[in-house]
Amino acid sequence: MPVMVITGTGTEVGKTVVTAAVAATALAAGRSVAVLKAAQTGVRPDEAGDAEEVARLAGAVTTDELARYPDPLAPATAARRAGRAPVRPHEVAERAAKLATEHDLVLVEGAGGLLVRFDAAGGTLADAAALLAAPVLVVASAGLGTLNVTELTARELRGRGLDLAGVVIGSWPAAPDLASRCNLLDLPDVTGAPLLGAVPAGAGALDPAGFRSSAPHWLAPRLEGTWDAGTFRAREAP
Repeated sequence: MPVMVITGTGTEVGKTVVTAAVAATALAAGRSVAVLKAAQTGVRPDEAGDAEEVARLAGAVTTDELARYPDPLAPATAARRAGRAPVRPHEVAERAAKLATEHDLVLVEGAGGLLVRFDAAGGTLADAAALLAAPVLVVASAGLGTLNVTELTARELRGRGLDLAGVVIGSWPAAPDLASRCNLLDLPDVTGAPLLGAVPAGAGALDPAGFRSSAPHWLAPRLEGTWDAGTFRAREAP
């Protein structure tokens, strides 16, 4: 698995923190890791972007960013408003493939959801994943409304012949409500994919040392962690 694409079911679902957790867990297992942000939006040139945040939390990863646009919008829209060239799926694939020649694992983090447009031609992260023949990890929210958007994402991936590696809950609440607890059982059912982890809410605010030591406990063995879905459900599900 030299390249893994990480997408969310939407914005603010914990995608960057999950990417950092996957990176930290791989680093702890002795692997070299690169993180590629396909298109960074809503960040000024002098601000740290998502890839830099992953490095801050996870440690010694190589970071790369194809393009940065100031407006917090979809990449295609942000590029148009900035009067700059958009990112193309083939550029994402080419950069990730190059990084894969130098690292054990390359994590490609998208912007928002799977079908957010990179360019006016309709290129998306899904197209880049297809060019890479890479598995896609889906980051989902915990609560009410997540089943529909996560199932739609899973159906789109399968319709394109892409490998859905699994689902990680990006922000598991300290006091989960009934919907969140029921979703632990329902997410694997509606997506046909395993639940591969649950990152606690607020994990991104941990100090880096605490984040790195905890990250393997949030992710399943397929992501080189120790988290067990059955044990977690037995404790949290209704």
